[in-house]
Amino acid sequence: MELKEFADPPQGFSDEKNSRIVVIPVPYDETSTWLKGADKGPDEIITASANMELYDIETRSEVYRQGIFTDEPVDEKSSPEKMTEAVRQKVTGRIKDGKFVVVIGGEHSVSVGAAVAHAQSYPSLSVLQLDAHTDLREEYKGSRHNHACTMARIKEACPIVQVGIRSMEASETKHAEKDRIFYAEDIHGKKDWMKQAADKLSDNVYLTLDLDVFDPSVIPSTGTPEPGGMLWYDVLEFLKMLINEKNLVGFDVVELCPDHNRHSAFTAAKLIYKILSYKFSR
Repeated sequence: MELKEFADPPQGFSDEKNSRIVVIPVPYDETSTWLKGADKGPDEIITASANMELYDIETRSEVYRQGIFTDEPVDEKSSPEKMTEAVRQKVTGRIKDGKFVVVIGGEHSVSVGAAVAHAQSYPSLSVLQLDAHTDLREEYKGSRHNHACTMARIKEACPIVQVGIRSMEASETKHAEKDRIFYAEDIHGKKDWMKQAADKLSDNVYLTLDLDVFDPSVIPSTGTPEPGGMLWYDVLEFLKMLINEKNLVGFDVVELCPDHNRHSAFTAAKLIYKILSYKFSR
């Protein structure tokens, strides 16, 4: 694995001490159950990010000037529980350093440690999930820490709001909060849901974004692609509004499963840079 610097910023804008933003790769893919390869996602995204233009037209900003430091990856793979704790500790340390943390997965289970670290560090935190799947199973394949259980574990730490959902298992319905789920089929082609979803979140918000929330026409390279997903500008419009109204304290982007299609990795890198541009151009 040849992890480089996210966005490949000019010299002087990626040193550890002065950077306001820290990117933490977590190349973990031990509990995924269909297409394998999400452990290669962080490297592919970071490699692709070196080819982005660093000026954001919409916000008229260059967020790399805030400093973007790319940390050493979390390589704990002995068990999902130990990986979760390793991520929690590393993210907590960076929050204590005063950094804005971005975690790049890896499968969705890497989000649990990151979300819990933020819940322990910020009062009255809620978590916004953008995803095709509810991930609310109490256990799957004999584990409570499978990627299909991610939001069940995060929900134990703080309230959640789920957006873009279009796939779930029957047992998950009893754990789903109907007034806090925005199904893809209900929000397609509409705008009013955005304010409704934001209003259900607390002032401090952590974002976990599974790339399969997007329609496969936008990002096909995920472990479990689902038809009928959200489109690029709809997601950006929602995130821009959210960041203007709430205090986004950190986020993760997960579930890139690289293949020959390089545009998925580039789109994921661009998405991360866009979210940072919204956050730091306020």
